[in-house]
Amino acid sequence: MKTLAKISLSTALLAPLFAYAADVTSILQQTEIILNRVIPILMIIATIVFLWGVIRYITASGDEEKLTEGRRFIVFGLIGLFVMVAIWGVVRALVSQFGVGGGIIPPGPGDVRPSP
Repeated sequence: MKTLAKISLSTALLAPLFAYAADVTSILQQTEIILNRVIPILMIIATIVFLWGVIRYITASGDEEKLTEGRRFIVFGLIGLFVMVAIWGVVRALVSQFGVGGGIIPPGPGDVRPSP
């Protein structure tokens, strides 16, 4: 039942995206706008989770339960960052390999954007 509720909620949230969409290009543009706003926030959250784990680990004072909790936060933060960066890298590689995308994928840390 929870899965059905999640699917219904995500469909309701994405419905406005498709309601006024004239073609696939406009859907991709809207998705790009949303992702360009959400991805940095997710990276910041993953970094905060990692740093919170480091703080919890350092301040555990030998308490095994707090050490375990700190390690768990560190691992979850690192996994979150790794997954986001890895998927971003795979998508960038595919876009550059096949020559598609037209600027949909944001540039990486070392990329230089051409000036308009």
